[in-house]
Amino acid sequence: MEHWDLRTLDVVPHQPRILHSARGEARSIAINLPAGEALQEHEVHERAYLVVVDGDVEVRDARGAVNGGAGFAAVFAPHERHEVRATSDARLLLVLAPWPGDGHPGARD
Repeated sequence: MEHWDLRTLDVVPHQPRILHSARGEARSIAINLPAGEALQEHEVHERAYLVVVDGDVEVRDARGAVNGGAGFAAVFAPHERHEVRATSDARLLLVLAPWPGDGHPGARD
């Protein structure tokens, strides 16, 4: 078993920390997002599961925006464009599955 305390894990802003990665399965990433900063509008090849561990965020997609704090979770379909902005210092867990997704440059043999 691998395990982490996401509330106290040393994660430097602008340096996401890959916690676990298994080809064909999933990749788990811890992110420290300072207040006012964002994961600017983007999309990924995989289904993306976002969990707010601490702090507050605004999540925006084509339908609008929603705010969430610790315990908030969102799921994005592959290629769904979205933005995540920290409204206070935030710790996030991002899980991408399957890893790497179809079309991802890392999926090539």
